[in-house]
Amino acid sequence: MELKDLWLDIIKELSKEIQRANLITWFRNTSVLEIKEGVMTVGLPLPVFLNWHEEHYAKQTLKAAQAIQPEIKSLAYEVDTALGDRDPRVVDLAQYFPEKESRKLPNKAEVKINGEVVSKALNPNYTLESFMVAPENRLAHAAAMTVAKYPGENYNPLFVYGGVGLGKTHLIQATGREILKNDPKKVVVYVSAEAFTNELIEAIPSKSMDRFRNKYRKVDVMIIDDIQFIANKDRTQEEFFHTYNTLTESGKQVIISSDRPPHELTLLSERLVSRFESGMIVDVKMPDYETRVAILKNRCQQAQIFINDQVLEFIAFNIDTSVRALVGVLKQVIARYELENTAPTVRSVSEIIKQSKKEVKMMGYVPSDPTPHKAVTLERLTDLVSEYYSLPKSEVLSESRARECLIPRQVIMYLAKSKLHMPLVKIGEGMGNRNHTTVMHSISKMEIQLKNDRQLLCDVNAIAKEAGIH
Repeated sequence: MELKDLWLDIIKELSKEIQRANLITWFRNTSVLEIKEGVMTVGLPLPVFLNWHEEHYAKQTLKAAQAIQPEIKSLAYEVDTALGDRDPRVVDLAQYFPEKESRKLPNKAEVKINGEVVSKALNPNYTLESFMVAPENRLAHAAAMTVAKYPGENYNPLFVYGGVGLGKTHLIQATGREILKNDPKKVVVYVSAEAFTNELIEAIPSKSMDRFRNKYRKVDVMIIDDIQFIANKDRTQEEFFHTYNTLTESGKQVIISSDRPPHELTLLSERLVSRFESGMIVDVKMPDYETRVAILKNRCQQAQIFINDQVLEFIAFNIDTSVRALVGVLKQVIARYELENTAPTVRSVSEIIKQSKKEVKMMGYVPSDPTPHKAVTLERLTDLVSEYYSLPKSEVLSESRARECLIPRQVIMYLAKSKLHMPLVKIGEGMGNRNHTTVMHSISKMEIQLKNDRQLLCDVNAIAKEAGIH
């Protein structure tokens, strides 16, 4: 049995007992390296995986392996940092364990203690499963999974840092949601450092400090976002310091986000920085190009909208500073798609990107300039349609009845008649000497399809816009 196939069978066996989220996190980019003298050596991509596998998955993995190959007597682990998504030894877990359509959990909209609202709802879209794991943030995601499973135990505090718009808030809120999912009785509080400060400012003159303190010191998990905001605010730092101590000393979990690591928070008190450094510190970086494409595809699936891969790749290639900016461009693309019934093209997307970015990298694409109506010919239209559908012009004009050739051919005929007002005979001659009845039948079919197929309508509108005949 091939080692890769064996490992897939073992993981399938483990999936009967291990939740998908944990399976994807802890078994991604792992592999069976060898089996020698009854010892199966499992490769792990990061040192942080080693202790976790040995402590939590070794017995289960050995049992699953023996169920498939009884001659396996023991298990060994080896860290191999070369293991990654493109390594042929690695099983593509997303392929074999696709994400199920998520059910909406009961919305724990507000947490109340003694009638006081402690926190607003955690964003339902922020889950650990929807957080796109890349090599740049794999450790952060793994740490969040650990905290979600064992709050207040392994990594306390969990300190997540990174630049603006890279997913820190997503990750820390998702950790809180996962904790609630595992134990709905937990009291999980999410608050921004700014909101924490403002509440303190209001509590001081109203002499309600006891109530303020009780709100945050009687919870199971406190998540505070953008801790750098309390820099130079001595009273806020003092209150948070005592809140932090009260929670951690009683085994409660604290999760913190910041735009920089603890040692760079020079305007915070040394004792706070010291507390932060005593926990697990992880950073969130901008995902690589491939992961950015995957994020965009995932968002399109959530929105139930199809966008050409070439367009998504173009967005990912150009937006490389912030996940928030990446998703922001996609939202604008989807909005235009829905409002104008026009499928996005590289050229139309480049216009959107130019609104917020001075320079657009073309990634080898040469988007066509819109041609004035009077200059559009049947040949020009055929070129545009062939390019849009990534199909050789010879196949579009061929006799093939395959759908991938038939639809582009019908689109050309429809646009030539409806937008260029060409005679049926002329269209037939330019489309490989087809007779006018064939052209008329193709146009009629296209008109019917456009009433029932929104994606096709968007495609046709996009091509017409590219040609300048929209």
